[in-house]
Amino acid sequence: MRKDIEGVAFDLDGTLYPNYRLNIRLLPIAAKEVPFLIAFSKVRKIIRKEQKNGIVQYDNFYKHQAEITARLLDAPAELIKEKIDVFIYRGWEPLFKKVKLFNHVLETLAALRGAGYKLGLLSDFPPEKKIEYLELSGFWDAVYCSEYSGALKPHPLSFIKLAGQMNLPPEKILYVGNSVSYDVAGASNAGMKTAWIRASVLQKHGKKGPKPDFSFSNYRQLSNYMLH
Repeated sequence: MRKDIEGVAFDLDGTLYPNYRLNIRLLPIAAKEVPFLIAFSKVRKIIRKEQKNGIVQYDNFYKHQAEITARLLDAPAELIKEKIDVFIYRGWEPLFKKVKLFNHVLETLAALRGAGYKLGLLSDFPPEKKIEYLELSGFWDAVYCSEYSGALKPHPLSFIKLAGQMNLPPEKILYVGNSVSYDVAGASNAGMKTAWIRASVLQKHGKKGPKPDFSFSNYRQLSNYMLH
């Protein structure tokens, strides 16, 4: 047991399961909506750039997201907002019924919880239905989406919100994610300790972004780090 950590929080997409396992199932759907998906991806980058410049859409994130997407696609904002909801949010969720987690995720979560750690989940996209389909619903003390705060990762606001829901100070939380620029950077800026899961043992950190406190490629390594 680590005396300096009382809670472990996780990103979802690419962290609890490999991204390729979703992308394979998403490909036939995505192929029909390439211009829309390109525009949506650009919008998320625009929003993150706005946040970096101090502009955060606390109260109207979804409206703002739809308006920017609509301008890029030259379409009515209300129609685009509905399309984002149907296609991006509700449309992808059922695919998670067939997505397989990383090896040893379930045993690691159970071991951490059994050892007395609080567990949290923070995702850039709404996670509630996803964790239900992935059969992960029973593990968490807190589940949160950065969009609910109006600020996407790596903005520290959603990390701080999650810490509040976990009833722990940020410095007592280890945040686990697969993205150095979003997960490790955001959690570090919020005062959390960080762990980075690499897609493979060959993946290197590189020069950009903060260095995580711990890196691993197998969930048993994370379990050993926290419990021994």
